[in-house]
Amino acid sequence: MKLHNYFRSSASYRVRIALHAKGLPYDYVPVHLVKGEHRAAAFASHMGDALVPALETEDGQWLNQSLAIIEWLEETYPDTPTLLPGNALARARIRALALQVACEIHPINNLRVLGYLKNTLGQSEEAKNAWYQHWCRAGLEAFERQLVLLAAERKAQGLPPSTFCWGDSLTLADCALVPQIFNAQRFNVDLQGLPLTMAAYQAALATDAVQKAQPSACPDAQA
Repeated sequence: MKLHNYFRSSASYRVRIALHAKGLPYDYVPVHLVKGEHRAAAFASHMGDALVPALETEDGQWLNQSLAIIEWLEETYPDTPTLLPGNALARARIRALALQVACEIHPINNLRVLGYLKNTLGQSEEAKNAWYQHWCRAGLEAFERQLVLLAAERKAQGLPPSTFCWGDSLTLADCALVPQIFNAQRFNVDLQGLPLTMAAYQAALATDAVQKAQPSACPDAQA
């Protein structure tokens, strides 16, 4: 498999974590977003949205959208460690947490939106950063509230407290959370008062999968 991605792309980071967690080998193909390489025909002709990540399968199929790619990995490689453990309810909880990040926090803070704010609408660097900090913090506060509710649910069911976002192993939710916290730290978002969120992040950060997938470990990493 080939993963077309950018080292700082949080959506790409999600898929790298999943691939390493499942022990699946892949070729790393860098696509530099800031230089506009995703708009070049060699890449964009395969992708309707011309975004990263894109997973090129062994039989030449191109897959887009990070969570869809991870779900495909789950279904295609069922004998590898699962990122969607438990019963149907548990898997729904995990998916919902991942979607809180992927659908509620990330879209309004990605590179295209920040670039539009600054370059088209003429907002200052300070205003752009304030936008990011506001919406990221609001989203993470909602994520924390959801973890509180899930902790109470687990307790009522007689389940042990979660170490990660849900349960005692890396899941799809952690694949989404870790890159979001990485970006939040880059933009100096206040991460105080999010004890369950940050505990899950630290647990995930300590895993080999996340260590191998993090941006500083990528071949196209830049300062």
